[in-house]
Amino acid sequence: MSDEQLRLHDLKPAPGSKKRKIRVGRGEAGRRGKTAGRGTKGQKARSKVPAWFEGGRTPIHRQLPQLKGFKNPNKVVFNPVNIGDLDRFDAGTEITPDLLRSSGLAKKKGPIKVLGNGELETALTVKVHAASGSARSKIESAGGTVELIES
Repeated sequence: MSDEQLRLHDLKPAPGSKKRKIRVGRGEAGRRGKTAGRGTKGQKARSKVPAWFEGGRTPIHRQLPQLKGFKNPNKVVFNPVNIGDLDRFDAGTEITPDLLRSSGLAKKKGPIKVLGNGELETALTVKVHAASGSARSKIESAGGTVELIES
């Protein structure tokens, strides 16, 4: 073993990384003596005034209205597509989320739900994430089928 090996007792903090604590209120000869950097008189020169104290008025956090309820982080927001919008496709077409997004009927993100507003004349195979009961019955009465896909 060499003599210049690093030992635990040789470790020191980097120069300038350790600063001495300023001891305030230690007499007039001290660096922060007498008023200890608090100025003269007044409420803030005395002890035990919290930093958030607003002089006895109603604090700002009590003036602001509180929001009621909560937001469910697990809520699933579906993109709605109505039955009447699907009537533009030819009979026998397989309706998928990609087809609905590329045709501009659904937004780019999120699962798609078919709703029963409007009428459907053509038989379509609809593969979506969800469908309402009325939409399902209208698609099946027109001769089509509904398949639910997992997102």
